[in-house]
Amino acid sequence: MSEAVAQSGVIPLQQAIDYYFELALYLLVLAGFGTLAGTGGLDLPSVALVGAAMAVRGYLLAKRRHRQVVISERWTTPLSIIYFVFFAADYFVFSHSFLPATVHLALFGVVVRMFSLRRERDYVMLAILAFLMVLASAVLTVDSTFLFSFAAFMLMAVATFILMEMRRSGRAASIQARHTSDPFEHRNLAFSLLAISPALMLLILGGAALVFFLLPRMSAGYLGAYSFGTDFSSGFSDRVQLGEIGQIQQSNAVVMHIQIDGDTIGRYDLHWRGVSLADFDGHTWSNPREQFVLQRGSDDNFVLPRLNNADVRSYPTDFAHENVIHYRVLMEPIGTNVFFLAPWARSVTGEYRELAADPGGAVYDFDSGHAITRYEADSNIAKPAPADLRTAGEDYPWPIRTKYLRLPRVDPQVTQLAARITNAAENPFDRATAVENYLRTHYGYTLQLPRTEVRDPIANFLFERRQGHCEYFASSMAVMLRTLGIPSRVVNGFRTDEFNDLTGNYVVRAKDAHAWVEAYFPGYGWQTFDPTPAGASGIPQGWGRVGLYVDAMASFWRDWIVSYDTTHQYILGQTAISGTRNLWENARAWAREKYGAMLHWAQHSQERIGNSPARWIVYGAVIAAALILLGNLGRIIRWLQEKWLQAHPERSPQQVAAMWYGRMARALARRGVPKPAAETPTEFVRKIEDARLRGPVARFTEVYESARFGNSSDDAQKLPELYDEVELAAKGR
Repeated sequence: MSEAVAQSGVIPLQQAIDYYFELALYLLVLAGFGTLAGTGGLDLPSVALVGAAMAVRGYLLAKRRHRQVVISERWTTPLSIIYFVFFAADYFVFSHSFLPATVHLALFGVVVRMFSLRRERDYVMLAILAFLMVLASAVLTVDSTFLFSFAAFMLMAVATFILMEMRRSGRAASIQARHTSDPFEHRNLAFSLLAISPALMLLILGGAALVFFLLPRMSAGYLGAYSFGTDFSSGFSDRVQLGEIGQIQQSNAVVMHIQIDGDTIGRYDLHWRGVSLADFDGHTWSNPREQFVLQRGSDDNFVLPRLNNADVRSYPTDFAHENVIHYRVLMEPIGTNVFFLAPWARSVTGEYRELAADPGGAVYDFDSGHAITRYEADSNIAKPAPADLRTAGEDYPWPIRTKYLRLPRVDPQVTQLAARITNAAENPFDRATAVENYLRTHYGYTLQLPRTEVRDPIANFLFERRQGHCEYFASSMAVMLRTLGIPSRVVNGFRTDEFNDLTGNYVVRAKDAHAWVEAYFPGYGWQTFDPTPAGASGIPQGWGRVGLYVDAMASFWRDWIVSYDTTHQYILGQTAISGTRNLWENARAWAREKYGAMLHWAQHSQERIGNSPARWIVYGAVIAAALILLGNLGRIIRWLQEKWLQAHPERSPQQVAAMWYGRMARALARRGVPKPAAETPTEFVRKIEDARLRGPVARFTEVYESARFGNSSDDAQKLPELYDEVELAAKGR
């Protein structure tokens, strides 16, 4: 910037465009990084380091010192080579995953490129890296807040690319813009961008939404395999260590939305089974991998085994009572291939090519191309009466005995405690109930995990800590039941009664991850026992209902945006067709009604006119005059305005000048000298061939421009006299 310009405070337009472009590009990168960091998938060091670099860059831009701190070219290439070597270490040693390592690489590129901007390709590369951060965010999250982050990114992208084109065109132009004396010209540019960018962003998002809802759905999930893993993948696998469910419960994130047909008040309190675990070594529950592929039924659903396998049946052949529910589940991407089902599931339906089950009743997704998102299921939640279970006896099948009575070395105190608790019970059901009630009433619930690993977690929980989370309650009960000769196993899943009455969905959160016990009764199969002290959530009230609206919005986003598929398209199409048909029928009915009313009015009016014709002639004349007046209202207003301007030219010289110049142009056009719209007044004067006419028009034009652009009231008052001269010269041609 020259000293004269600097002293005058005037910023050249091209320099203002360059600065605003770099500022918009920085905000674009900041929006991309904010979107990525908001997914929760970035590690803390990456957020801290890149955040610090972004803060430094922002400070330099604010102080207009961004061109003073630039990484030398001789350092850029070595740094890039070093990081590519680190990328391999990041992939194989630190991240152990392709996507996190690639995201770290992109973040490194962003930081280096921000401080080494020299050529046009550097700016383009930085914009591409910002887009890649948003693309990675789309893989790492399905939360509805992504829409707002993406809208902010889109807003900055529109402003950035508008300025990029202005910058390129300005530099390539053969004629450079002249400096202006207006010190606020660059601010006018900023305000114009602030006005046009949101409008363009809304048009883009609107067009994208239309294409999104109309475009045929294709198979999805090709990027989902690269998402970050979660604790759920270890908490719901065939090998679960004590404490892993407790880690999951630390989060309040939503895991599932469940809608049960016919339930609008949240009347169910169900256990949603994930995996059941049979083998316990004192620290870890595990299950042998004995999975088998499920067959499709006649209605294209996957049928789960019933009655033909004593290990998975929930009721005997003579247990006739049933309570079958049908429900729909919308699951968040939690990194597990386990379906969560109410006991006992009969069938599962969804867009999955292959499902499998194991003898413990767990159902798995074997379709690698489709992660678990939406599915429907039928379950029989009926339970036998306690009186029936008390008479079940102890004639356990041999496979049940050998698999579900195995124990590691157990502290004698555990065995003694189990015997003491059940001393008065006369049958296995009453013994199981006694153990369940004892644990519920004598121990406290806490999510604080043991700080150090203990030799015997069960004995430590029962006799020292005397508090823990659901895994310790369930594991203790299962071990004590086995010491009593009752087959038992631990089941991991979810339990919640939080109900959103706005959407009719049960809201299942990570904190609702749960472990409970299933005990086996001959003739009745596996029955649920939950020794963990119960908690309640139900339907939030008061300020808590604000969260219901947020959850409803997130549920809609997840169901109709993230999980939008051909089924949703069909529903949307049917709704649109039905709505259009109803609208058409309503329009026809309205038209028939109005037509009948119009005929009735016409007949009634004819009778009234026939009775008093003179009065209706007067009414007709008044109405006709009113219509004529209304039709010419615009002309009348313009005529009055012109009369007022003629009487007071000093009030608005510019409007007066425009009015008289229009009159002059129309007068010349009537005399065969039309003024083309593309010509300026000066060009028009030069093209008038008649010298007698050219002189008055030139004088009129000179005064007109002074009044029009100089806002001169004195010149505006001269225009009527000069107009008469032009009209007189035009008549004398």
